[in-house]
Amino acid sequence: MVLNSIFGINKLGGFIKKQFIDVIQWENPDPEVLMWRFPIKDQEIQNGAALIVRESQNALFVDEGAIADLFGTGTFTLNTQNLPLLTDLKHWGKLFQSPFKSDVYFFNMRQQLSRRWGTAQPVTIRDNDFGAVSVRSFGMYSFRIAQPELFFSQVSGVCEEYRTETLEEQLRNLAVTQLASAFGNANIPFLDMAANQMLLSEQMTTLLQPAFTAMGLALENFTVESITLPESLQERLDERMGMGIVGDMGRYTQYQTAQAIPLAAQNEGGVAGIGAGLAAGMNIANVMTSGITGTATAAPASKPETADITARLSQLKTLLEQNLISQSDYDSAKAEILRKLTD
Repeated sequence: MVLNSIFGINKLGGFIKKQFIDVIQWENPDPEVLMWRFPIKDQEIQNGAALIVRESQNALFVDEGAIADLFGTGTFTLNTQNLPLLTDLKHWGKLFQSPFKSDVYFFNMRQQLSRRWGTAQPVTIRDNDFGAVSVRSFGMYSFRIAQPELFFSQVSGVCEEYRTETLEEQLRNLAVTQLASAFGNANIPFLDMAANQMLLSEQMTTLLQPAFTAMGLALENFTVESITLPESLQERLDERMGMGIVGDMGRYTQYQTAQAIPLAAQNEGGVAGIGAGLAAGMNIANVMTSGITGTATAAPASKPETADITARLSQLKTLLEQNLISQSDYDSAKAEILRKLTD
């Protein structure tokens, strides 16, 4: 008899305990948590309980895995009138009076800002100037949950909580997968990509939006911040740009020759040094010119030919006219060249 009384009291106490879930809310949400399940283990929700959904939250009722009613921001009294889908699932009709069991999931509807994306490995794209090019890129994006029911069925499922970092790797992989398509569709040469990052960002947003929508997400913003080449390719590009800066190779070698003359005069002793420096400059010019045109230039003979002397004097005159050497340097170098003609 005593045991029966104790059992009856425990049973009554358990029943009373189940009835005391009268307020359902997500009070202190972690900003990194996208979905959180309200704890209802061994308890039931009281008829007429208050559901409090704060700003930037949604609450979803799920009964035995079946999605039922969704609530936006506000305070609600739970009954058959505002739980129509759950009422149909449980066949309550208008007779719902007793406590009930159901899972309640809260969703963080705020934008997830400043999420990083980037290419772990170079991505190969086609370029109008360079052909196939491997590039690296990185940037930022922002997203939010737009359809909680779809996010629940396609992504999170029936877990206690679902965090942002669980989803980020998949979203980054989506971005990298679409990167080559975006660059190709934009039809922008690599050298112009830095100036057209806004266009590339728009192209990436267009390509990624359907994949986000299919998961119940909205892609709010996507930016391409940097596009770079691997180090080895960047060195080749720097060399190519350097050649473009040099421009007219003939004028460049004239300048280099003029720079060599005063140094030779200081280091090798006066006029003889000037002549040696000029001859070295002329040889450099010949070698560089032959490399560009594809024709070989013979090494100078031990005794200069008249045509060679004439060319040297002509170039020396050009250096003087361009104020690259002084009159005294010109006279001294000219005398040295003419002296070699008579040796």
